[in-house]
Amino acid sequence: MEIGYARVSTHEQNLDLQMDAFSKVGIQKIFTDKVSGVKAEKPNLNELLNYARSGDTVVVWRLDRLGRTTVQLIQFIEELSRQGINLRSLTEPIDTSTATGTMIVQIFCVLAEHERNVLRERTKAGLTAARARGRKGGKPKGLSDKFNSIKNLVKISYDNGEPTKKILKAFNIGSRSTLYRILRETDTKTGTFTKRK
Repeated sequence: MEIGYARVSTHEQNLDLQMDAFSKVGIQKIFTDKVSGVKAEKPNLNELLNYARSGDTVVVWRLDRLGRTTVQLIQFIEELSRQGINLRSLTEPIDTSTATGTMIVQIFCVLAEHERNVLRERTKAGLTAARARGRKGGKPKGLSDKFNSIKNLVKISYDNGEPTKKILKAFNIGSRSTLYRILRETDTKTGTFTKRK
């Protein structure tokens, strides 16, 4: 069975071009997403993976519909391969059910691995150069400027018994662990505080 997957980056864009291409080759079962390619989470692509069975072929208009980076694409192809599912692109010479298509994907994998190795080497060289100049790499310690500027207001809200969820939303704090870090660093005397349930 051939299963189509179409994606556009925003709700303002439409899927007509991709849907027309699927229609021309007779694909009727199609999953669609309206989400940026940069985002790892594509809900209906995940649904497609749950729906597809070994021997099926996932068809896309172009490979970039699956993700923006080579690494994302390779990870997806590897996941399909584990499930015994093929991948075909309508506009590129990719069809993992054929020897040529598989060879092209293997070349992609080699290039992706090379890209990762080059990035690691650059990072390592950059850290070595920074250390030679007396700088240390890694994430800076302490609160960001944003949280430093609001930490006292966050502490007052917490001490006054405001619900944790309300504080997270009001101050645009991403998680409870970040909130607790702000509170710990705000309490200069002990660096501790009582967590609420």
